[in-house]
Amino acid sequence: MDESSMPSPSVTAPGPPTPPVPLAALLAREELGLRRIAGPADADLLWVHTSEMADPYPYLLGGELLLSAGVLLTDPDRYVARLVEAGAAALGFGVRPVHESVPESLVEACDRHGLPLLEVPPETPFTTIARAVWRLMAEARHRELRRVTRAQQALATAAARPDPVPAVLHQLAAHLDGRAVLLTATGEELHTAGRRPSPEAAAALARLAGLVTRDRPGAPASATDTAGGTQLSAYALGGEVSSASSRDRSDLRTPTRADRPTQGQARDERRTHARDERVTAPQPQPQPQPQPQGERLALALATCRREPGDHTVAGIAVVLLSLLTAPHRGTDTAGRSAALVRLLLGASPAEVAPLLGPEGPWTVVHARRTDGTRADALTAGALGASLGSTLVDAGYGEGDAVRVLLQEPHAPAPQPGWTLGAATPTPLPALPTADLRAARALAHAEATRTPLATETPATGLAALVPPDRAAAHARALLAPLTPPLAGTLRCWLSLHGSWDRTAVALAVHRNTVRQRIGRCAELLGTDLNDMDVRTELWFALRQEPPSAP
Repeated sequence: MDESSMPSPSVTAPGPPTPPVPLAALLAREELGLRRIAGPADADLLWVHTSEMADPYPYLLGGELLLSAGVLLTDPDRYVARLVEAGAAALGFGVRPVHESVPESLVEACDRHGLPLLEVPPETPFTTIARAVWRLMAEARHRELRRVTRAQQALATAAARPDPVPAVLHQLAAHLDGRAVLLTATGEELHTAGRRPSPEAAAALARLAGLVTRDRPGAPASATDTAGGTQLSAYALGGEVSSASSRDRSDLRTPTRADRPTQGQARDERRTHARDERVTAPQPQPQPQPQPQGERLALALATCRREPGDHTVAGIAVVLLSLLTAPHRGTDTAGRSAALVRLLLGASPAEVAPLLGPEGPWTVVHARRTDGTRADALTAGALGASLGSTLVDAGYGEGDAVRVLLQEPHAPAPQPGWTLGAATPTPLPALPTADLRAARALAHAEATRTPLATETPATGLAALVPPDRAAAHARALLAPLTPPLAGTLRCWLSLHGSWDRTAVALAVHRNTVRQRIGRCAELLGTDLNDMDVRTELWFALRQEPPSAP
């Protein structure tokens, strides 16, 4: 059979569904009796192939441990050069019955071309070596699956936390033993986790993030690079998935004849292609959603090494982060945008109410993190998603609460890691008043250390009084009080006269609370220790619109 009739090796072959086996792991199997007598000690085995052809190049895919007894070995130097050109990982030479020992010229050729050479003793059949490699691959695959499963569970648990985006990045950095960063298209770091890479690697990582977040056709869904020995990768979280860039494709396919390395470059490039081919090729990128205002995000990773399963773990994180950072869009998006524009141009809430969808009632919720940290826009959006709403305001100041507007007429459920205050359901035109009531409920929840405080509507005897007469009585009774004093008095009464809890709720010193309550008693000319007086004041304060203390 001449070379022209042989099958072409240029057809790309899929990688094995198992991790590569380090050559050292095979040599450690003492029962095989293998001995490395030439070439480097570092190699990754993807296949085992036996051939006695003078030139097996056309039948090799790359990454093989080629086993041969040297039946047709006539030119060792050319033979080894062709194996290296084909991307073979190592050569196992069996002694006897053809050769009593490994030819010295073959040893010199393997040293010269950088191909590991193993001596196979007569008592070790080639099939035994192949069986050992497959067993090692199965064990490695099992370890990889266990690692990916543990990472998946940890990432899913992190995604359910009150701060899902930082939690997912933290778990990802821990499982990959590297750096995980959420970047914008301009290179701004929104969240980070893990040890900081070198400035060179950080700059390269920002460039990769800019590459995958380009808002134009043909932008890649992922990209990889190395900087100073650090493995870098970036994944798009926004926009549509497109075909990989030329840089990515070199990591995702098996090298063809035209791409096969030559001699000195063969081993390093062979390992890179084989590992990335096995890990990344079968994994399509998810379809992330676009970010608001055209802001696209990228997940960027920097690790010291690339382990089997890393790409799978990163892919899980990409899916979770895409869901956590994507805005919830619906058919009412245009209507809400129009409502916002009209409000900014001076329209009243009643005029824009039809554009927001249901007439109501609406529920206003205020929330703060229980650990006292400020919630960013992504964390606030995750809270809104948990409550079933896309109408979320993360606030801008350090002490601002997150505000969520719910279309459901029922109170929200407590959320882990959050303290919530909810107003009673109200029609859309009354939302400004409900906003103040929700803020008051949140202050009550924080003072009493409860996860959720809900303002309850007037019931019982209070509900029997006509609202107009009750409001008139309240205005007359509370007329001497300024709005801050009325707010302090209401908070103090709602907390059963507790100075400390009122101070916590109002974020003031307890002596300030005492001074304000004393001033209220003086202006009203009443004894606030009298239960009848407290009851009448409480009834009146519930009729008055809430005001900031």
